[in-house]
Amino acid sequence: MTDSTTIPPVRPFEGGRRRLQDPDPERAALRAAGPLVRAELPGGATAWVVTEEAAARRVLTDPRFSKDTAHAPHGIPGLEPPAAERPSLTTAEGAAHTRLRRAHAPLLSQRALAGREERTAATARTLLTALGPGEVDLMADFTTRYPLTVVLDLVGAPPELLDRTAEACRAMWSPDPAEHGRAFAELLRTSRAAVGRPGLASELRDRLGDLDDDEIGYLVFGLVFAGQLTTDAALGSLLATALERGLTGTSDADLDTLVHDVLRRHPPAPFTLWRFATEPVDLGGVRLPAGAPVLIDIRGTGTGEGGPGLSFGYGSHFCAGAHLARLELHAVLTVLRTSFPQARLAVRPGDLVEAYPPGPVGGRLTALPVVLR
Repeated sequence: MTDSTTIPPVRPFEGGRRRLQDPDPERAALRAAGPLVRAELPGGATAWVVTEEAAARRVLTDPRFSKDTAHAPHGIPGLEPPAAERPSLTTAEGAAHTRLRRAHAPLLSQRALAGREERTAATARTLLTALGPGEVDLMADFTTRYPLTVVLDLVGAPPELLDRTAEACRAMWSPDPAEHGRAFAELLRTSRAAVGRPGLASELRDRLGDLDDDEIGYLVFGLVFAGQLTTDAALGSLLATALERGLTGTSDADLDTLVHDVLRRHPPAPFTLWRFATEPVDLGGVRLPAGAPVLIDIRGTGTGEGGPGLSFGYGSHFCAGAHLARLELHAVLTVLRTSFPQARLAVRPGDLVEAYPPGPVGGRLTALPVVLR
């Protein structure tokens, strides 16, 4: 068993740009370094990255690896207030998480969302139809506005807040941290505005009657924030792949397979959210101390063919919005297949570039030029 302090760290979180079709050297280096790799974070803190799927599933189901930020050491990015001080579906553990999960799950189940398929497809069709003739960049607005429109309609946010909330979502990809703070606040305001209106926000309030409107608003914010940003990024990779391959003659089952394959190879969240060892734990031949921060390399563990993958997580924290994300991604492919059969990339696939900010967060395409008609 190796002591955790004797392993020099690697640096996979420096950010940068990479062509969509190019191999990912960071993932190759991580996997070559072993099933558990000590990595340096921006700012100098270190964390542990799990690169092997069996070990990843163990971490995601072992109660000794907790999402409770009370176990976190100082200096971990993404845990600054208020994220570290506001329990939510993504950070709660134990009985608190079970209660929140039971409140959310029926509202986001496949059965609950089945009636929204046509509405979601209509949103995609309307937004694509509004784009002008000739070359258009789908990353400029469509990949932001489409999932945002769907999720704000679902939670019950006032429609008049859509434009300014879309601006906030685009600002989340800015290299300026100050822009992130302002965008975070705007998304929270929009989420709170949904409480008391018809929609999922009010249904959550009914199910969690002891929480005040501010607390319900923060739960809604978690759905809006996570659902929009990840689907935005996923749409870029999915649409690029779909338009390169072509959709003529594809069945609905083919579209489902395409969505699954792209999410496995290009997960919009390449790493899980943080877990922290609650006590000393042996993992991957390394003795981790209590408080050790751990990430799962979702993108690296998804390199094998087939299999369910970990794009939506695993275990009790499996993504509550997975059905909604799949619905949105499948719907836009259906619309392209039926309403825009001539749609094609306006550039070579090899010219498409993904940009990654520093840290364990996902990237997105810098542009997706297409011709729809």
